[in-house]
Amino acid sequence: MKTLAINAKERQNVGKTNTRALRNQGNVPCVLYGGEKQVTFYAHENDFRKLVYTPDTFLVELSIDGTVTKAIMQDIQFHPVTDKILHIDFLEVFDNKEITVSIPVNLNGTSIGVKNGGNLMFRRSKIITKGLVANLPNSIELNIEHLNIGMFTYIKDITIEGCELVAPGNSVVVGVKTARAVVEEEVEEVEEVAEGDASAEGAEAPAAE
Repeated sequence: MKTLAINAKERQNVGKTNTRALRNQGNVPCVLYGGEKQVTFYAHENDFRKLVYTPDTFLVELSIDGTVTKAIMQDIQFHPVTDKILHIDFLEVFDNKEITVSIPVNLNGTSIGVKNGGNLMFRRSKIITKGLVANLPNSIELNIEHLNIGMFTYIKDITIEGCELVAPGNSVVVGVKTARAVVEEEVEEVEEVAEGDASAEGAEAPAAE
């Protein structure tokens, strides 16, 4: 996995007043758990940009007051209006313990089906993967040049040595359909939504007297 170093400082106070003051200064309150003890800390929001605003998954080397800990981002909270980062949870990781992360999928090449007029259906841009840190790849690379119209790549078709893909084997990752099939699929989805809305309206309507 790719690594990212972040310098942080441990929090001495964790009350609401202190939290508000940190955010007003452009800092992000954080929590590190999964180790011997839970650690509360903070770092400036700019230090998290490469971690948050990217499709990549990083192993973070957190240096909290000089003590370096390996971790992964587990959860993040944004302000509902401004999208400003409010809080981040980190999970401490160990070389001998498996972790579960979302690994991005990269498609390589142009499929023969697309060249023949088909439409590419990219269903999973990330795949939840379980394994030791040393075995987890930066990304899952899929060559799609061989995919013709009507062909698909499933979870069961992908193998990463030392890792387990946490998804049903028959789940589609990527495939090629005819343009007609794509349109029909979109129409079916619209009809299903419309039927659901109609059923909801019928259930809410009062009975006639």
